[in-house]
Amino acid sequence: MSEKTKLVSVNHISNALGVINPIEQIIKKAHKFGAWVLIDAAQSIAHKKIDVQKLDADFLVFSGHKMYAPTGTGVLYGKEELLHMLPPFHGGGEMIDKVSFEKTTYAGLPFKFEAGTPNFLGFSLLGTAVDFINSIDFDFMQMHENEILEYATEQISQIESAVIYAKNTPRSNVVSFNLNLPNVHSSDVGIILDKQGIAIRTGHHCTQPIMDFFEIPGTARASFSIYNTKKEVDIMIDAILLAKKILE
Repeated sequence: MSEKTKLVSVNHISNALGVINPIEQIIKKAHKFGAWVLIDAAQSIAHKKIDVQKLDADFLVFSGHKMYAPTGTGVLYGKEELLHMLPPFHGGGEMIDKVSFEKTTYAGLPFKFEAGTPNFLGFSLLGTAVDFINSIDFDFMQMHENEILEYATEQISQIESAVIYAKNTPRSNVVSFNLNLPNVHSSDVGIILDKQGIAIRTGHHCTQPIMDFFEIPGTARASFSIYNTKKEVDIMIDAILLAKKILE
């Protein structure tokens, strides 16, 4: 960062590795240089209690489907004075104040950024998802998810040829791994697990620079939440062992 830095955008939790980034430190450092900070909280919103005012985040965004809401929904939070400064990025109904051939003025917040007919059905259910998450004790949820993550990490570590990435870095509810076997891609593991009813994600997770850093094409990634159990982890481990046996 330098005085030339205008905007710092960083995810709160890595979708690829589950790594928890020190966003408090990043925000403070960016503000010293006069830069705005945008936090991508898509991976953290359903797992951590976030106080945007305490963080002093300038902007924070997240997608609804990561917190049990319908797809096509999401939220942009921004400090009010900054949102007033920013121009709208879409034109359409409800986002204008007055229109003439000489001049156009825009509606106040939040309507300036909400052109056209909104996805009101999706957003009504986004509200329901928010209520559901708020009804859960966050301390209990984090304790449960950490317990599942630690158990899964321990069990995968015992599999010969298994490699876990960012294993010793603070992580949240994600274990990203590979079977280090000749000519085996993470997608091969994913396909075999899928046939056994185990849903994981494979590939580069839209984070190709991280994959380049590890010199791999991708990883197999298992994600956990409040509803997962150790028994389900055991079933996944059996499926990974079968995949290993097939692919060796």
